[in-house]
Amino acid sequence: MKSAARTIERVYVADGRRLEALHIPASQPGLPAIVMLHEGLGSVTHWKDFPQQIAERTGAGILVYSRYGHGESDGLDAPRAVSYMHHEAKVVLPEILRLAAIEKPVLLGHSDGASIAIIYAGTFPGGPTGIILEAPHVFVEDISVQSIAQAKVAYQTTDLPRKLRRYHAHADSLFRGWNDIWLDPAFREWNIESCLDAIRCPVLVLQGLDDEYGTIRQVEAIRARIPAAAGRMLENCKHAPHRDQPGVVLEQIVAFLNQLTGP
Repeated sequence: MKSAARTIERVYVADGRRLEALHIPASQPGLPAIVMLHEGLGSVTHWKDFPQQIAERTGAGILVYSRYGHGESDGLDAPRAVSYMHHEAKVVLPEILRLAAIEKPVLLGHSDGASIAIIYAGTFPGGPTGIILEAPHVFVEDISVQSIAQAKVAYQTTDLPRKLRRYHAHADSLFRGWNDIWLDPAFREWNIESCLDAIRCPVLVLQGLDDEYGTIRQVEAIRARIPAAAGRMLENCKHAPHRDQPGVVLEQIVAFLNQLTGP
């Protein structure tokens, strides 16, 4: 039985914001670091033990951080702009990678984090070794808006605020920041399909067949622009493949890394 991966808590100051981070040192030399980019309501702790599982299965070093407004990072002090994911990909993520001394990482993004990975890879084609996309968004679908509107009702009428406070020091402002921008009519025009054209690294896309925030159209749009992208639709899986089908997702990640670096 493998011992648990050693974790190191860190704090980075990027774009003038204090951001919590967790680093798991590599146990196998020569592998690219995996940088994990969380979903729109995610954080370091919201990944639970999935970073440790990846580290133990792959031997790669792992960096996880909570974006501005999330987890124990600085809280939001202004509404989000339509361009917030572009800002994260073009300004904050490059600074985090510089501070962490990480070059050519594998980016593993979930939902908003997957979209950020796409923007980064399209902006800096030589930057990543590969990108793994869980439930990515490349444009806004009706199902996304409908589910986010339902989440607003749930936040007002259920114990969802209490649940989010397990993972976020500033849960109320975080939820409003995410919910308000996705429901803003101006956000309906958000589209990052053009970023796909410049991506040069290998791509793996994982999408749940029962995803309540997106459909197979997202995967089809990615593969239309990157025909070599590998895609896997997962049964009995909603918007978080690593939670609903962790075994399958781990196997896909291991296989993808083996293709990049060899077994």
